Amino acid sequence: MGDQRSLPVPDGLEGERLDAALARLFGFSRTRAAELISSGDVLVDGALPAKSDRVHAGAWLDVTIPPPPSAPTPVAEPVPGMGILYEDDDIVVVNKPVGVAAHPSVGWTGPTVLGGLLGTGHRVSTSGAAERQGIVHRLDANTTGAMVVAKSESAYSSLKRAFKERTVEKRYHALVQGHMDPLRGTVDAPIDRHPSGDGRWAVVAGGKDSITHYDTIEAFRSASLLDIKLETGRTHQIRVHMSALRHPCVGDLQYGADPTLAARLGVTRQWLHAVSLGFEHPATGEWVSFTTEYPEDLARALELVSEDGY
Repeated sequence: MGDQRSLPVPDGLEGERLDAALARLFGFSRTRAAELISSGDVLVDGALPAKSDRVHAGAWLDVTIPPPPSAPTPVAEPVPGMGILYEDDDIVVVNKPVGVAAHPSVGWTGPTVLGGLLGTGHRVSTSGAAERQGIVHRLDANTTGAMVVAKSESAYSSLKRAFKERTVEKRYHALVQGHMDPLRGTVDAPIDRHPSGDGRWAVVAGGKDSITHYDTIEAFRSASLLDIKLETGRTHQIRVHMSALRHPCVGDLQYGADPTLAARLGVTRQWLHAVSLGFEHPATGEWVSFTTEYPEDLARALELVSEDGY
């Protein structure tokens, strides 16, 4: 059951469109107001209105505001292709396949690392929100590679602190369009949500500080293979920074990559792989490091790009 509200239209809203009037009265967006109207949750003088109807002062509004969606919960089911690189009582390090999110979120109904671990009988730390238990960092759903999950409470707080204090060594390989100039360098540019509100991120003045170090491993005719170290860990950081330099990751159509090149190389996502992860083991204090191979789709694209003609 939602929240029921009944009230007359105030004089100040005389002649306003219904969706705009609801937005002003209740403080939600016009889109949300329109959704409530179309789902039959709004009555004006007892009748079902259209969102473009004009309201009259004194007309009686009955509005049912549905409860907010509850936080998604992980679905415990094995994730095909997700390899375990290392496991002990405190941590589990996985090699995340493509198309798998770190944890459930509103709008994501696909497989998750957390669900995959729970589905194969792994215990994970219960710290953090229920849908994010044990998750101390994330990879994008379509970025593959090494990711650590905390199994004990002490490992969770220790790793969370290590990521915050930037003592974790996160290395990625990225195949980007064109050639970097200079061949090695640092991108220090703040990142925040893209002003368009379409789910992308962008370099935005006043955003969160974001630092990416890159080095060219090999330059090919149309693309370059980079070794990248992240100093910070913002959402989509490498993809945003490379795009801002006009060298988007091959296949990253969301951030301006060339669809023709992506199609020729058979890449249907960003060419970006978390190749290694190093950190102080939360229980022993020893430095541990884990390395992963390129998955098949990225290895094949790299082979093609290294042949003449690409």
